[in-house]
Amino acid sequence: MIKFDDVSKIYGEKHAVDHVSMEIKEGEFFVLIGPSGCGKTTTLKMINRLIPLSSGYIYFKDQPISSYKLDEMRWDIGYVLQQIALFPHMTIRDNIAQVPLMKKWANEDIDSQVDKLLNMVGLPAEQYRNRMPAELSGGQQQRVGVVRALAADPPVILMDEPFSALDPISREKLQDDLLKLQSEINKTIIFVTHDITEAFKLGDRICLMNEGRIEQIGAPDDFLRQPNNDFVRSFIGDMSGKVSFAEDYMVNSPFDNRCPVIQPDTKMETVFKLLQLHEQLNVTSSGKHYGAITRSSVFERLSEGGNHL
Repeated sequence: MIKFDDVSKIYGEKHAVDHVSMEIKEGEFFVLIGPSGCGKTTTLKMINRLIPLSSGYIYFKDQPISSYKLDEMRWDIGYVLQQIALFPHMTIRDNIAQVPLMKKWANEDIDSQVDKLLNMVGLPAEQYRNRMPAELSGGQQQRVGVVRALAADPPVILMDEPFSALDPISREKLQDDLLKLQSEINKTIIFVTHDITEAFKLGDRICLMNEGRIEQIGAPDDFLRQPNNDFVRSFIGDMSGKVSFAEDYMVNSPFDNRCPVIQPDTKMETVFKLLQLHEQLNVTSSGKHYGAITRSSVFERLSEGGNHL
């Protein structure tokens, strides 16, 4: 879907992005993460040509991005910012309708799309389509921003730290809503964040950057089980501690709705009490299933000299 081939962005003598090569798959939730100044936002903005490349190539649908007409390419790539910047003098419906109008959609098709998407993100269209942005909370405005990016049905969505300005409760709710929405629309999403917990929760794969270079790309579990180097270990910090008991006692097993659900960081004394009543516990966090803890997996691990309570 999107391929970086030896891409660099240079400002003076500084390599903001330094010879990056990677491929983002169709339908993937791909997270760019790293410390401030690592090049993640520059990488994101080069995809839709908000920032020009210094060297290398980015391919979109197997063609260099430079071969597309700029406006048409951006219609095919939705963009959600941290500061959503809705047009204050327009209704929610008209804010969402801008790109479909530029693409000359019929009004009835626009209305249908607006209503469908508002309902999908938990903003009932009957209540919200004719409101003004000032009448909405920050979290509601951010939902409208997501809908606006989806309005023309683009195959790709870029999201630049879209939830970082929200309070923790609103942020977690929007993360959950985005995961649910992605399960329904199956877009290719490239998401920038500085929050490792958010990255682990949302990403199918994560790209950790440092000083313009890629340190590691992989599924969240790859970072926990096989970090590439000391920088990766340091950056993920206590995330490995949060699932350390799962590393020791968890087995691969599908979700069983007959069994209780526990968090990866549940204390082992609680696990033992639950295992007195149940043969298996589902290990799940933020909508993602990691595996299961069973009586046999715990007793086997302890017999090998595993962690003690």
